Amino acid sequence: MSELQKLVDGFRRFHDYYFATEGQKLYAELVRGQRPSTLVIACSDSRVDPAIVMDCKPGDLFVVRNVANLVPPYEKGGGYHGVSAALEFAVCALAVENIIVLGHRQCGGIKALFEGIPDGMEGEFIKPWVNMAKRAAVRVREDQPDASDEEKLCYCEMAGILVSLENLRTFPFIQRGLQQNQLRLHGWYFDIVSGEMQAYNDDRLTFEPLIA
Repeated sequence: MSELQKLVDGFRRFHDYYFATEGQKLYAELVRGQRPSTLVIACSDSRVDPAIVMDCKPGDLFVVRNVANLVPPYEKGGGYHGVSAALEFAVCALAVENIIVLGHRQCGGIKALFEGIPDGMEGEFIKPWVNMAKRAAVRVREDQPDASDEEKLCYCEMAGILVSLENLRTFPFIQRGLQQNQLRLHGWYFDIVSGEMQAYNDDRLTFEPLIA
């Protein structure tokens, strides 16, 4: 069986066993419009699907996925702004109440940032994209000089989340939402090895277990 056929068969199961039964009512409601309360900025990594990790139904999350779950700083002009457009739509049109930057362990994008582009890959697009978070790598090298290589990568993955949170605050419409207490920002880190989730605590300036 080809990989594509597996996807076709998967859609058939979705259509026959979900959409045609319990999902039909849900999608009938969603046809009227989406009203997600949360925007998730996640990595493109195939192992970290936000809807699966958070056990959500269609319509629960507005999701943006890119290499290393990065948010660029606010800027006008320049090239295309896919992430910024999604932010604007989620906050200004959908009025989401939460934005979660969801990072994860073993992130290839952060590894490319910290260790360089893998051999055999030019990195024409990846390198400038991940360099957006280069201050995360600088912080880890300065603050964790004695950590192991694996630990440094984990620290850099977490620091990358903080860079995205910092960049989120540069958007005027996000600033307004925060000032009016209509919007909250969250940094979450999913450990695909242990299955644990950690959340950034702004008061303690550290990542802590999301659930006890």
